[in-house]
Amino acid sequence: MARVVVPDDFPSILSGTEALQRLKQFAEVAVYTERASSPEELIRRLQGAEVVMNIRAYSKFTEPLLRACPDLKFIAVLGIGTDNIDLPAASRLGIKVSNTPGTSAVAVAEHTLALMLAAARKIPQHEQELRAGRWTRRPMTQLHDKTLGLVGFGNIGRQLASLAKGIGMKVWAWTLHPSLERGKESGIQFVELDFLLSQSDVISINIRASEKTQGLIDQQALRKVKPSCILVNTARASIVDTAALIEALRTGKLAAAALDVYDQEPPSPTDPLLSLSNVILSPHNSGMTPEAIEKGNEMLVANVIAYFQGRWFNRVNE
Repeated sequence: MARVVVPDDFPSILSGTEALQRLKQFAEVAVYTERASSPEELIRRLQGAEVVMNIRAYSKFTEPLLRACPDLKFIAVLGIGTDNIDLPAASRLGIKVSNTPGTSAVAVAEHTLALMLAAARKIPQHEQELRAGRWTRRPMTQLHDKTLGLVGFGNIGRQLASLAKGIGMKVWAWTLHPSLERGKESGIQFVELDFLLSQSDVISINIRASEKTQGLIDQQALRKVKPSCILVNTARASIVDTAALIEALRTGKLAAAALDVYDQEPPSPTDPLLSLSNVILSPHNSGMTPEAIEKGNEMLVANVIAYFQGRWFNRVNE
């Protein structure tokens, strides 16, 4: 039987599931429930594997690693992000890559809305004051009639647009591949990025990380936003220049940020973001609802079984 390796089920979400049991009818499966201590340890785990099921983005599939795994033919990723994989190298080496689009769209969109509201209403700051015995009532932001600018308009962006309109927000979007049909279906307007940055009251990052989007929201971009604007990032940290973001938050060029993703995960205790009072933080868990996890596991395993049966499996590379 073919060998399948899950090198990074930590924290564990796949082990012991019915989906994983189903896969064992098609292949020998090895699951590691502790994080690999080094790239060398990750390579050791992958030896002899034809298929790798990638659960966590902290596992980096670089070209040297891929070349060190000559039996590898397919990487099945849980989630939509594939920025931890050198896709061109995988294509050159004949390694197929898939993902699980849409499985966590509802969960991530709900979490994004929660972060928006927490930042606008200063909920963490008010709670902290109350717990310290202080009755501090700070001015807050009402989101009704405000404008949400979506950077990216995939499954998550469309779901978030629906939620935001439900609380009375106007929604604009910018994407690398605008579609008038999609915009019409969702009742949103596609605009240029500069216009979105300068006119939005809340900006939400919902685009996939890639070479085209790395550092997309940089110092120059942040100079265009309103001082009252809230920036929310539940996509990938690499899309926003962290140093520029910290400067904008410290100097009042940006009112607040709400983040679920970081350059280093978990962040270092000395990360400046942790000490800024106008930043709301969550531990990259926006998609971690039971419903989203179950749906993701099911599609992940279905992709692998489809690969073994020679069928379509949500491939993302050439």
